[in-house]
Amino acid sequence: MPAVMRNIRVSIDRGGTFTDVYAEMSTGNGVEVKVIKLLSEDPSNYPDAPREGIRRILELFTGIPHPRGKSVDTSRLEYIRMGTTVATNALLERNGERTALVITKGFKDLLYIGNQSRPKIFDLEITTPDMVYEEVVEVQERVQLVQKDDVKKSDIKGVSGDFVRVLEPPNVTELRQQLQIVRNKGIKSIAVVLTHSFTFPEHEKIIGKLAKELGFSQISLSSDIMPMIKMVPRGFTSCADAYLTPVIKDYLASFCSGFDSGLDKVKISFMQSDGGLTPMSSFCGNRAILSGPAGGVVGYARTTRPPTHHSKTSLPVIGFDMGGTSTDVSRYDGTFDHVFESVTANVPIRAPQLDIQTVAAGGGSRLFYKNQMFIVGPESVRAHPGPVCYRKNGFLSVTDANLVTGRILPKYFPHIFGPKENEPLDLEGARKAFIKLTEEINSSQSVRYSMEEVASGFLRVANEAMCRPIRNLTQMRGYDISTHILACFGGAGPQHACAIAKALGMTKVYVQRYSGILSAYGLSLADSVIDKQLPSSFTYSTTTKSTVISNILDLAEVVKKDLKTEGFAEAHVSLDYYLNLRYEGTDTALMTRCVFTDRTKPIRDVLTNFDFQGAFLEKYQQEFGFLLSQRAILVDDIRVRGTFSPPSNQVNNASVPVASKVVAAPTATTPLYFDDLKVWKDVPVYLHSDILNTSTIVHGPAIIMQNQATVVVENEWHAEILANGDLYIYIGDEGNAISKKEDTQNVSVELDPIQLSVFSHRFMGIAEQMGRTLARTSVSVNIKERLDFSCALFGPDGGLVANAPHLPVHLGAMQQAVRFQMEYWGKNIIEGDVLVSNHPQLAGGSHLPDITVMTPIFENGKIVFFVASRGHHADIGGIAPGSMPPLSKCLAEEGAAIVAFKLVDGRTGQFQEAAITDILLQKGKYDDNGRPAIGTRNLRDNLSDLKAQVAANQKGVLLMQDLIREYSLRVVTAYMTFIQDTAEKAVRTMLHEFSLKQSLPEVGSVSAEDFMDDGTRLALKITIDRRTDSAIFDFTGTGVEVFGNINA
Repeated sequence: MPAVMRNIRVSIDRGGTFTDVYAEMSTGNGVEVKVIKLLSEDPSNYPDAPREGIRRILELFTGIPHPRGKSVDTSRLEYIRMGTTVATNALLERNGERTALVITKGFKDLLYIGNQSRPKIFDLEITTPDMVYEEVVEVQERVQLVQKDDVKKSDIKGVSGDFVRVLEPPNVTELRQQLQIVRNKGIKSIAVVLTHSFTFPEHEKIIGKLAKELGFSQISLSSDIMPMIKMVPRGFTSCADAYLTPVIKDYLASFCSGFDSGLDKVKISFMQSDGGLTPMSSFCGNRAILSGPAGGVVGYARTTRPPTHHSKTSLPVIGFDMGGTSTDVSRYDGTFDHVFESVTANVPIRAPQLDIQTVAAGGGSRLFYKNQMFIVGPESVRAHPGPVCYRKNGFLSVTDANLVTGRILPKYFPHIFGPKENEPLDLEGARKAFIKLTEEINSSQSVRYSMEEVASGFLRVANEAMCRPIRNLTQMRGYDISTHILACFGGAGPQHACAIAKALGMTKVYVQRYSGILSAYGLSLADSVIDKQLPSSFTYSTTTKSTVISNILDLAEVVKKDLKTEGFAEAHVSLDYYLNLRYEGTDTALMTRCVFTDRTKPIRDVLTNFDFQGAFLEKYQQEFGFLLSQRAILVDDIRVRGTFSPPSNQVNNASVPVASKVVAAPTATTPLYFDDLKVWKDVPVYLHSDILNTSTIVHGPAIIMQNQATVVVENEWHAEILANGDLYIYIGDEGNAISKKEDTQNVSVELDPIQLSVFSHRFMGIAEQMGRTLARTSVSVNIKERLDFSCALFGPDGGLVANAPHLPVHLGAMQQAVRFQMEYWGKNIIEGDVLVSNHPQLAGGSHLPDITVMTPIFENGKIVFFVASRGHHADIGGIAPGSMPPLSKCLAEEGAAIVAFKLVDGRTGQFQEAAITDILLQKGKYDDNGRPAIGTRNLRDNLSDLKAQVAANQKGVLLMQDLIREYSLRVVTAYMTFIQDTAEKAVRTMLHEFSLKQSLPEVGSVSAEDFMDDGTRLALKITIDRRTDSAIFDFTGTGVEVFGNINA
């Protein structure tokens, strides 16, 4: 009997709500495709959604019944590829495997302390995140790093090139007893994290062997999981792996249990967070966090190609994945952008991951009106009760706004709502809810809106919220947004595509045929990847380069061997080589890839001739806008990424339209609301199936109905159907679209709550980009790790307008600092000046280590705004390191005090390094006893951090100038004032509500007291007057000034 052909290939994206399945079957006439979508959880009908999806696919392809009660037939399956949120959900819900942490003695609380980051620093009640381990075992062992000039014969050379000295080996007898106690408690998973194991893994291997003997089923050694310097992220990553990998293994066992005995002949692989597939046996917890969304990134990266008559060269792509609760954005420009440390559910994980940024704005984001502002999210209506239109007494959401403005057509949406699950979306219910909200909005302010204007206003605000992460991926890194294509997918993405692109100045939109299931489709195009890293401690130079290259080639042999072991044909394998480089003293390493011009040359020659340093400097300059001179460049890590890409993974992108001269007619018309014209107009509706294989060009405004998504083609946009079924959408005259974006928008200077909400996002986004620049370019631990800094925008009067959620304690004082400089310098501030101060008594400082750098923004020769950044410098001088000595009695004992100084002189544009050095070192200054004043002990870091603050401010200046060009100075200034007025109104409303909540009389008081360490009383009485919504803060009863350094 002839063997059955294995010709069915299945790719599955198992999401939190739905599981999408894309399947192909090779036939004599080509490839047949099937697509299905089913609920991820439906226990009354099936135990496992991916397996159920495969069962249904087999029935569709073969026509043969596959009963649910029997094992699934695998004889026709060639491969199964899957992306899953199992690990992410386990981390979010904290239902992973019971885990113990095994760590060097004395470091028991290391991960609990973490890096001191505070994710919700503006919350009044801070909740400490739960640890993923429940027991800690401290190991009596010690290894010491040895300086090169102190190396002894007995010292050991580690993996990174560092030498180590074993001061104390592990006490195996004692450790066996400790681990047995943990095992007796039912814990089967451990994470082993020892000091310096990134370069010396032997002690961890001893513990791993012992744990295996004692019956632990999951043993995650940090030296295997992530052999990189920095014990805290290495420890968190290892704990996450120990916590999540057993969950994944349990799921895989459950998944496989429903198939017949032939499953071992099917190639089963899973998507990793880095966008590469890995065999099921290698799929582990720390690389599974982005398994789901990674498939979508691969999907758009492989398929987004504009037709050749529009673009002769490939263009960079922005991926825009808009789902129900959030929107994911990413960027692709020939290679995948990776990050190597991210935070999920308050757990930092260090592993290669696609650079995907998420914003809490999706189709299910709730809509609110508060303090004269339209607010979208971050709360979500979720699947239950869902939006109002789901007929389950839900809440108004972005989906409702799209529905009442005609951007969703109930006729084409699944009729699965109502008690019998057979009714369409409830348009009338959504309209009634919006009418009620419109009445509330109109009663609170002078502008009168229609129901449609309110719904459209919320869509504009949602679009602006989704633009912010796209700007972070492009503007913040020195890329021009307007040169990118916007690839939209996800259930709601194509509804917003044209509006998002227009707001960003983009002229091209790409909507894949399978946009509604692109993560599953992307799995069918994904490559298998083995990615390995090794730590390094080399300074990059001509003398060390040959050693570094030898290490790269050694690691490459390991990768090639692993690929061969997995059965991947060498002919389809390619290797990429990276050095993770950073400036000495900084924390921002940039993964620098060797760019091949000719892969036929010997790889050693290519690596030797490639200028890694030049590539690093170019990348650093582009992203941060400056270089750090006279600092060595260090090699943190060596990385080799091996990729197996068979010909079957290559997609035919059909870069030309179909030759057919047939032009499809619209299937219907539907009313669509136009926000700019404030009118309804009938627009044509096209079915995607009708325009396939035609030469139809859909001129906007129009709607195209795909099987899984609604595509809104806005006015002035045109949609072209490509041979592969994808849609290429472009604005009228692509050549002039960018210049159109640069025209000033026609916005009134009268207060418009919708526009106020848009400006709130824009101002906040600028402050956030300043903060990211500062965090990534600074060198001190305080700023780069503890994030002890703040960035903000200030109006022409020096008043605070917008700040990113950095440090609350800085914000009030920063306003005073800006105003003091304005008064001090008067008309002597010129364009290009950058000002600096830190004096807490005279110049609006908080304490001396907090140095404020302020940059004025000029327009037509006049100061119109300020941007400022305040950062806590590790040392500023004084009688003790750290510049906040507990024994100080006067300000002079705390370090250098700066009242006013021009850090950058606008006349020359030069950073005044010599002069600020003298100030920081307190040259020529003496204390009250006539002794020379003690200056900073860490001048180099001070100067680098000050340069980082200047760079952060310059980022803010450039973005504010862009905003002025977009809207005009008059409009931006007006909305800065409106933002301040709204903030005042919000505070007054809060005071009024607090007074009522406390059951105070119309003029009533609340009071509280506390005590300092020395017993000094702190008393506060707040009197709130509800007639004026004002408050008086009275500190009467507070003790006198103390003879120490804490008096504010």
